[in-house]
Amino acid sequence: MPSPRLRFAPSPNGRLHLGHAYSALLNADVARALQGELLLRIEDIDPARCRPELADALVADLAWLGLTFPEPVWRQSARMSTYRAALDDLRRRGLIYPCTCTRRQIQAAAGEARDPDGAPLYPGTCRGRSVPEEPHAWRLDMARALSACPGPFAYTAFAPGEPDAVRAADPARWGDAVLGRKDVPTSYHLAVVLDDAAQGITHVIRGQDLEAATDLHVLLQRLLGLPTPRYHHHGLIRDAGGDKLSKSLRSEALAALRERGVSAGEVRTRLGF
Repeated sequence: MPSPRLRFAPSPNGRLHLGHAYSALLNADVARALQGELLLRIEDIDPARCRPELADALVADLAWLGLTFPEPVWRQSARMSTYRAALDDLRRRGLIYPCTCTRRQIQAAAGEARDPDGAPLYPGTCRGRSVPEEPHAWRLDMARALSACPGPFAYTAFAPGEPDAVRAADPARWGDAVLGRKDVPTSYHLAVVLDDAAQGITHVIRGQDLEAATDLHVLLQRLLGLPTPRYHHHGLIRDAGGDKLSKSLRSEALAALRERGVSAGEVRTRLGF
């Protein structure tokens, strides 16, 4: 069996908060328990929101928590050719198609149907079209993908101190998910499965808000001939009002806690480490 390898993979589109700290520390704890290795991956595929100074800041925040990582740190922005090659492979196999629909058009056509993230479920408007000249995304043809790679689908779920469990996966509920955006030749879903395989990741620890995404990732791994890691989806850190901490809600950043005189030890204790 390969040596255990985990990754913490934040996006530099805002400052890290306590939710990120919990996930990073849990990854580090499990890596130590497994006598494995924890890598840092910067998921910076979004050119409009991700900034180099925020990538430097998150590394500094993690170092303040006492976390260091092997060099070089993996940056998704340097791997666009790899993602493009995977898209080309899926296109040659007839498993993706171009889509020019705007969000407003999708909303109007989808009605009340939603994907697991709560976004309008794409109704397949562009399915079967030729490649247009205008900017377009690339969507997975879910029906063709499931025909080329029939289920059932499942993955191994693990939790520290508990026996492994097999969880059924239902990728069809994602519909024709975007695998390549209009501005970059990838999406979160495609990039993460390619990078987990390329880095030899054996155990993925991430929040429950990404649990549904694992269903789609299992399908992509099978389509692309990639291994499926073990997965653990941890509970989310929430604020006093019960909302999950997030950059979009401007949850208090680790840097702000540090400036208020809160120590890294106090943060670790508060989070149970």
